[in-house]
Amino acid sequence: MKHIFLITTIMLLLFGISISAEASPQPQKLTKISLMLDWFVNPNHGPIIIAQERGYFKQHGIEVDIQQPADPSLPPKLVAANKIDLAVTYQPNLTIDVAAGLPLIKTATLIATPLNTLMVLKKSGITDLSQLKGKTIGIAVAGNEDATIGAMLANHDVKLTNVNIVNVGWALSSSLASGKVDAIWGGLRNFETNQLALEGYPTASFFPEENGIPSYDELIFVANSKHYNRQAITAFNAAITQATTYIINHPQAAWQQFIQYAPDTLNNKLNHQAWNDTLSRFALRPAAVDFKRYDDYAQFLFKHHVITQLPQAKTYIGSF
Repeated sequence: MKHIFLITTIMLLLFGISISAEASPQPQKLTKISLMLDWFVNPNHGPIIIAQERGYFKQHGIEVDIQQPADPSLPPKLVAANKIDLAVTYQPNLTIDVAAGLPLIKTATLIATPLNTLMVLKKSGITDLSQLKGKTIGIAVAGNEDATIGAMLANHDVKLTNVNIVNVGWALSSSLASGKVDAIWGGLRNFETNQLALEGYPTASFFPEENGIPSYDELIFVANSKHYNRQAITAFNAAITQATTYIINHPQAAWQQFIQYAPDTLNNKLNHQAWNDTLSRFALRPAAVDFKRYDDYAQFLFKHHVITQLPQAKTYIGSF
């Protein structure tokens, strides 16, 4: 009897161990995604970094490889070539790229308002766009500036031919501060404004959306329209939404976590001011779809001959 009892006990123990082993949760296999930013990490990328630092990506079953480009024009091209899964780019650029035939699809919004401004020094005394007649305007990258600046000036009875536009590369702030140009287009209201102020050069800005330009999303995420993982993108969007909610509810705690990503480069006064100025710009519903917003801006680009084909928003905005 004792032997039977002992054998039964051992079998039960083994059976229990087997059940326990089967019931133990297995490590979740994460889906890997590559994401290329539009530029070096900065407060505009807050939700991405917070999602990474707080583990939201992993919670949603994905592992995100965050990359920084050597050239800010490369990310959407690499996505179109199926070399990168996702990229951060700009709504105007997406419309231009799609009109040119690149296989891109918008998957979510990061910054839901324009950041670009037409900027002057306060000491210049320029308080109206009409005063830019005969002045020099510096730009960073040639693209759709003729349409944008031209439309803004036209709103104040100034022709584009009445101003001198020069490409100053990435020296926007220094060109304005030194007096090399009278105004700059491409300076961001959350960065260059603060940078110049910290250096002793207060500025005044003219906002495109208040001067005849359709409002647009500054920063968005795009994928290859022919090759993408819907489930992974949906998970990515959920993590970004979760991170944005955390940032809005806990802005300064989020700032402290944000700078831990790269303390040597992120933890400074300029970035802290930019962080505070960017909080209200993050898309609260990153995956929300607004076809009319994109069609309106495409019509603007088409009207001003920036694009020769007019793509329909429903063909390049995905629902994820």
